[in-house]
Amino acid sequence: MMETLSLSNPVFATYAIAASLMVLKIVMQGWVTVARMIGNDAGLLNPEDLKPGPANRNPRPEQLALNPDVDRSRRIQRNDLENIPGFLAIGLIFVLINPPLAAARWLMYGFVAARLAHTIAYSTAQRHELRAVFYSVASLIVIALAVWVLIAALGGH
Repeated sequence: MMETLSLSNPVFATYAIAASLMVLKIVMQGWVTVARMIGNDAGLLNPEDLKPGPANRNPRPEQLALNPDVDRSRRIQRNDLENIPGFLAIGLIFVLINPPLAAARWLMYGFVAARLAHTIAYSTAQRHELRAVFYSVASLIVIALAVWVLIAALGGH
């Protein structure tokens, strides 16, 4: 098992790269939201955010109003948080069933590409249909990983 979960295993290395990119994606989207809040001087969420402090020397009630730029970034992050953890979990289990390397690379890097394309489409305010294509590709990859693992697990008993 330790050899399976080693970077000398190319399937695990593939997962490690894909998972690292997706974790960075989630974390960096939070920083994008913060940058948009600062840049717009708006998009605060909580009443206590209107207390004066070094980060908000001139608090105003309108800072709690919905800001489209900040909210778009929050929606992207929420979408990531709804979709990436499932990939992280099933992707690791997928490594444990020792799949073919080519399949692992296509599926895992395909997921990363689809999620990044989804973010670009969302960030640039593309139509829902385009975002839905990228969402669907990533979702179908997670489903494929889960079904593959399920078949392997059921076949092993």
